[in-house]
Amino acid sequence: MTAAPTSARTGGTVPDLRAATVTQAPGPGRGPRRLTGRGIVLLVVGAVIAVVYLLPFYVAILNSFKTDEDASLHPLALPTTWTGAAFRTLFENSDFGVWTMNSVIVAVVVTLGRIFFDSLAGYALARIRFPGRQTVFALIVAVMAVPAVVLLIPKFLVINQLGMYDSYSGMIIPLLVDAAGVFIMKNFFESIPVSVEEQAKIDGAGVFRTFWSIVLPMARPAVVTITILSFQGSWNELPHFIVSASSPGLTTLTKGVASLASGALSAGNQFPIKLAAAFVMTIPVAVAFFVFQRRIMNTSDGAVKE
Repeated sequence: MTAAPTSARTGGTVPDLRAATVTQAPGPGRGPRRLTGRGIVLLVVGAVIAVVYLLPFYVAILNSFKTDEDASLHPLALPTTWTGAAFRTLFENSDFGVWTMNSVIVAVVVTLGRIFFDSLAGYALARIRFPGRQTVFALIVAVMAVPAVVLLIPKFLVINQLGMYDSYSGMIIPLLVDAAGVFIMKNFFESIPVSVEEQAKIDGAGVFRTFWSIVLPMARPAVVTITILSFQGSWNELPHFIVSASSPGLTTLTKGVASLASGALSAGNQFPIKLAAAFVMTIPVAVAFFVFQRRIMNTSDGAVKE
């Protein structure tokens, strides 16, 4: 028999680690998981919902590369002959570039404005105690319940009386603040511990400096959410632009695509042109969503626990 080695300092026996073999049992979260009957049902239901949701995009993309006759006769089939004639007609025979530029200007300015003003309003409602604070918040929640179409005529009257009709200011200023954004920011600010602001107050920072330098960077998930919703909402907005502007030079993509849907370019169904315009219009929104979705997944740092 071979004696186990002893420690030079303590004289104790040192186990021979070279001969030891550790076998670790698989944990509950390791290894492949088998689908149960309920999991299979949920998977099938999710797949069906995904197919129903993606089918219109599939039809739009395919038919935008077809001829008018092929799109009318075989809307769900692959193109008999792939062609980009619809895109050429769209870019050459319409003011698609002007529409795109107007939509970009409005969407970018509205998105930046909503991030700033919604955050300010949400922080004021969450942190600043003033008379009528709960009443103001209740009114904001009530505005969220009012259908947007109900406000179209009053919005037109106000814009016209202020001299902003048929201008960028009339298209942008009424959209700079939205009730849903204020609601989201207020709830998120209330989830941030007040203690993170105490050090800034001790150092002499005012309310705005504390908001801008301390609290707002911690609210990045909410800010990203507001960014996505604001860009998507202003990019896809149609009723407001109808009542705020009538000049062809201020036509946005939504108004332009709507005019194409009513047969503005030529007679016939013109499905490829209409669907090509809709397809191009959805690209910026999709890109913005996927880019900022990655930012949402990476904004868990900086959390504070009390």
